[in-house]
Amino acid sequence: MKPETIDAYHALQNPDDRAICDRLRAEIKAGLPEAEGKIWHRHPVWFLAGNPTVGYSKQKRGIRLMFWSGMGFDEPGLLPGTGKFKDASVFYISADQIDPTDLQRWLDKARHVQWDYQNLMRKGRLERLV
Repeated sequence: MKPETIDAYHALQNPDDRAICDRLRAEIKAGLPEAEGKIWHRHPVWFLAGNPTVGYSKQKRGIRLMFWSGMGFDEPGLLPGTGKFKDASVFYISADQIDPTDLQRWLDKARHVQWDYQNLMRKGRLERLV
């Protein structure tokens, strides 16, 4: 089933994963109130000025919280992505693992450290936004 809203995405999760997703959504809304949240590529993603910034998805290792520009945060708690992108992420298997202090710090950095994913396809290269 392909969810069309964040609520629908959460409804598809088992109770433990739903608790993680609910907590992450609340923290993201608190830390990035100006961001637009929607389903993008079947996952909840928040955008700043049209640029994907943070999102989460269910994976084998748990719920993956991903920051599109997270490699630029210089945060030991985030695992760098692979390939040409600048993403970094963390996995949760329990809502109790979410540290709101860390998460709010990462969300603040997400606002200020961004790569231009919005125009990646058009320009063919990833550029840092100022």
